[in-house]
Amino acid sequence: MWNIPNIITSFRIILIPLFVIFFFIDGVAARWITLAIFCTAAWTDWLDGFLARRMNIESPFGAFLDPVADKLMVAITLILLIAREGSPWLAIPGMIIIGREITVSALREWMAELGNRAVVGVSSIGKIKTMCQLLAIFLLLIASPQIFGLPKVFGYVFMWIAALLTLWSMVVYLIAAWPYLTSEKNDA
Repeated sequence: MWNIPNIITSFRIILIPLFVIFFFIDGVAARWITLAIFCTAAWTDWLDGFLARRMNIESPFGAFLDPVADKLMVAITLILLIAREGSPWLAIPGMIIIGREITVSALREWMAELGNRAVVGVSSIGKIKTMCQLLAIFLLLIASPQIFGLPKVFGYVFMWIAALLTLWSMVVYLIAAWPYLTSEKNDA
């Protein structure tokens, strides 16, 4: 259970309180540390998966913990950014992204109970969405809270692109699962 990829994933969860602390510290240095923590978390997300596949040590615990770590970091970051910005132009895509994550996680759990988890597996749309979302968060973290400059503008743009891709991927998952959701044969 405690192999290198799972330790890296756990480290990503441990980074979250540090991220929150530095997010609330006012100043340029704290903003750069916050950004570094977020980038470290994003990089370790890739690294733990790469190592698990490369070392052939994928585990049920890692398969559970990895998406939990990802969703915690992204949801907490979005909530903090929305609170800081106080803008519906960020709150709406943030709400869409967090709402989709809850919906798709519940859908995957339910499909797994039916033995059909693969029906709602990760898609290429989801991967593109994740890249846009990470880029948006990166830009919004680097942007000064008081100044509406280019990083913030592009952060908002990429957040809306991520939200639209989020809706698209959720619709794809729901369409794939629809026969199971509407079947009277399911007792789940």
